[in-house]
Amino acid sequence: MNEDLPNQSQPVEQEWQAPPPPEQILKTDEQPQMSEVGTLGGIFFEPGKTFEDLRRKPRFLLAGLIIIVLVTLFNFLFINKIGFEEITRARMESSERFQQLPADQKQAQIEFASKPVLKYITYAALPFGLFISFLIGGLIYWLGANAMGGSATFLRGVSVWIYSSFPPTVVSMLANILILFLKSPDDIDIASSQGGLVHANPAFFMDIKSSPVLAALVGTFDLFFIWGWILAAIGLRIVGKISSGAAWAIVLFVALLNIAFRVVAALFS
Repeated sequence: MNEDLPNQSQPVEQEWQAPPPPEQILKTDEQPQMSEVGTLGGIFFEPGKTFEDLRRKPRFLLAGLIIIVLVTLFNFLFINKIGFEEITRARMESSERFQQLPADQKQAQIEFASKPVLKYITYAALPFGLFISFLIGGLIYWLGANAMGGSATFLRGVSVWIYSSFPPTVVSMLANILILFLKSPDDIDIASSQGGLVHANPAFFMDIKSSPVLAALVGTFDLFFIWGWILAAIGLRIVGKISSGAAWAIVLFVALLNIAFRVVAALFS
């Protein structure tokens, strides 16, 4: 009877199938579902969905370029409307050390600091400074997310940094440019307008000249800053695959660095 049973010790032959190509294994569910132009609008209305797409494929060149163009454009228009020498004079006269100098030395320093070459250096330095800030911010987000147990990459960190800054920067810069065209140069307070003409923080009600350090501290609690912090926390949670608490810890750490920098700058200016 046993002769009719199949031999259990012999393996059953199966038809050989080729494994899937490596690119199909690595790129499963990693293809972006939104165009780069679509992410620019999506970050305003669907930030979670946009950051999920940036997780699949990090992108930031177009958003970063728009930020640089808008900020540089406002700076260019502001300098040309107020006058580079007037801006330089206002900055220098806000220093108590400068006020103690004789009148001839004051004028000599103002004339030296108002040279046209320095104005052009100012134009060029701002875009370069913004580019460096993108890299540093992306590095902080990348290291922070991985330190919290996430799986971010440097390019994803840069994407979160730029896209969390994109909506508040676009709205604030467009509003600043509009107000700049509507206001007369005589109505613009140079000392309080270096960072923009739109103030969405309690420092708007303070005398910046008499309390520069306190104004710098209070000025960090700006609606545009808070908007960016919320977007950054959402982005780090989704793109970095970390908890909301860990994402907010990274965002608040960066916010504290910003506060410290602004206070120290106000203290020494």
